[in-house]
Amino acid sequence: YLNLMATLIGKNITLRALEPEDLDFLFSTENNEIFWKISNTQLPFSKYILKKYIENAHQDIYEAKQYRFVICNAINVPVGMIDLFDFSPQNNRVGVGILLLPEYQNKGFGVEALELIVDYVFTYLNVHQLFANIASENLKSISLFEKFNFKQVGIKKDWIFSNATYEDEILYQLITDKNISGNSSI
Repeated sequence: YLNLMATLIGKNITLRALEPEDLDFLFSTENNEIFWKISNTQLPFSKYILKKYIENAHQDIYEAKQYRFVICNAINVPVGMIDLFDFSPQNNRVGVGILLLPEYQNKGFGVEALELIVDYVFTYLNVHQLFANIASENLKSISLFEKFNFKQVGIKKDWIFSNATYEDEILYQLITDKNISGNSSI
């Protein structure tokens, strides 16, 4: 348990579970229309629904197949979220998505959060691969994921419809070099 927690504490950030006091942060983030395109949201969420979501956020990733971490800066202020989703223990893979509030972008928080998550999923979830779906116009995210050696493996043409236009979505993968037994392959 202590080792697990240590992997989620970086130099400038901490990745932590959702807490009841995150309700206002979650409400303002989930209902901010600038994020709707990347989260496939079309309607605002009520505080009641989000409170229920937080109450169930304690579910184990093996049960819920997803987990949301809050990204907090050094003074424990939430600056964004990083989600694991579509977890498949059978296929040893999990998706990752990251959202940083605009005022906290370009400050290294995304780099550190992704670094912590990559280490966490390969070490503790023992997955073979991590994947991300990134809108083709989201150059900041593309740069971030490519910095961690995620490889573009496909393009979903006209996948996202927003502002009366279609946009492609790019599928990225990061595949570990460990084989099933946990030994690194050469």
